[in-house]
Amino acid sequence: MNEKGLLIVLSGPSGVGKGTVRKELFSNPKTTYEYSISMTTRLPREGEVNGTDYFFKTRNEFEALIAQDKLLEYAEYVGNYYGTPVDYVKETLNKGRDVFLEIEVQGARQIREKFPEGLFIFLAPPSLSELQNRLVHRGTESSDIIASRVEKARKELEMMNLYDYVVENDHVELACERIHAIVLAEHLRRDRVEARYKKMLEVE
Repeated sequence: MNEKGLLIVLSGPSGVGKGTVRKELFSNPKTTYEYSISMTTRLPREGEVNGTDYFFKTRNEFEALIAQDKLLEYAEYVGNYYGTPVDYVKETLNKGRDVFLEIEVQGARQIREKFPEGLFIFLAPPSLSELQNRLVHRGTESSDIIASRVEKARKELEMMNLYDYVVENDHVELACERIHAIVLAEHLRRDRVEARYKKMLEVE
C-alpha cells in the first residue's frame, strides 16, 4: 500500500508573497506536489486566470458550496470568501501524492483542526515595514485597505504557534529551498516510513 501523501499548507499574512513563492516552487520541474487551487469570490487581479490561480465564484455560488459541505476550509477575508475544495484533496492524498495549499491564516487554522497530521508552514515577512512596502508597490489596493491588511498581519503573526515551521521570505529562491527541505525531512520521519520497513521484515 502506498504511503499517504502529505498535506502541505503554506500560509502567512497578506502581501508576504505566498503566491510568488508558490509560483516559483511550481516552476521547478523537480517539484512533484499537486497544487490545490483555491476558490474565491474576489475579482481576478490583472494576469490571473480562472482555474489556474483561483476558481473565481460569485458569492451565491460560494455559499451554496458551504451549505453542501464541499469545502475543506473557508474564510471571509477583507470582504471576500476563500476556500479549498475537499474532494480533490482527499483523493490525491490517498493516491500517495502530496497536496500543496496556499491559503490565508484563518483557513489554515480550520485545516489544523481537521488534518492535524498536515505539514503547516508559516511564511513570514522580514519585517512589518517590508510587508507594508510590498503591499504599496503591488498597487492594487487603497491606502485604507493596506493599513487594514498590515494591522491584520500583526494579529496573524501572533498565530505563528499554530504552525510546525516558519520560513522567512527574504528572498523567494531561498524560501523555496527551505520549503523543499522541510517537505523532504517530513517524508523521512520515522512514523511515516516505519510501516514499510515492518512489512519488509514480515516472515512469509
